[in-house]
Amino acid sequence: YNNKPLLNFENRYLTKSGEIVWLSWTSMPLDSEKLVYAIAKNITHKKRVEEERNLLLANLTQINKELTVLSHKTSHDLKSPINNMLSVFSLIDVSKINDPETLELINILKLTSENLKQTLNDSIDELVENENVNTQIEDVNLKESLDEVLVSINSLVRDSKAIIDVDFSAFENITFNNSYIKSIFLNLLTNSIKYAKRDHAPVIKIQSRRINGINQLTFSDEGQGFDMDKVRDKIFGLYEKFHSNSDSNGIGLYLVYNHITSLGGRIAVESKINEGATFTISFKY
Repeated sequence: YNNKPLLNFENRYLTKSGEIVWLSWTSMPLDSEKLVYAIAKNITHKKRVEEERNLLLANLTQINKELTVLSHKTSHDLKSPINNMLSVFSLIDVSKINDPETLELINILKLTSENLKQTLNDSIDELVENENVNTQIEDVNLKESLDEVLVSINSLVRDSKAIIDVDFSAFENITFNNSYIKSIFLNLLTNSIKYAKRDHAPVIKIQSRRINGINQLTFSDEGQGFDMDKVRDKIFGLYEKFHSNSDSNGIGLYLVYNHITSLGGRIAVESKINEGATFTISFKY
């Protein structure tokens, strides 16, 4: 020991029962007494927690890599068909079409394709620039963002006969990321429509409110809902599915959660089977 104290020295022991135990040692030599006083603290629990944390970080890192690859692949694979759709629209001679409803549908399809292309380009730019490390914060108008999303899913809303009640009277602007808020609207809206009660038109209410100085957005529906006792800890997990729909991929709520928490916000959910669900988003700013 060279007459120097030894602090926080950790080593591992194998007990008679085969269990591994970690001890952290602190020792103090007393040369005058030719003795070394040592104290050991059992830090096995701490080591296990660190191991679990490192495993969690490794899993999150892997998931992040997979999502990045998925984003790049999706962006690449979608560019050609979207450009092809827009080329077709540019070749259509609308002067030869006399049916107003057909003209309206063509216009909706063209606008939706243009919005999809813009969203795709924005996503590619974000991926290339900073992989979401520094997300742009801006003044976002909730109504404008929601209207863009509703145009992009116009057919889905119309075919489902969804009733959407919007009330942004508490506040209409929020400091957030515009792409994120549109993604949140898109995923929550399409979920509410997909998981509506059978033979019932979806009823969706979106409302802004200010509670104890905190800006909140509530998103409620009257759909199939969740059994919260079973899904509470998994509802925002990646690839988690809670209904049997064939087009469910378990990514939407994961994206919603990450969009919100990455900017310091929080999201909570209340739900009961066949009584719908209410998502409450609390913004940081």
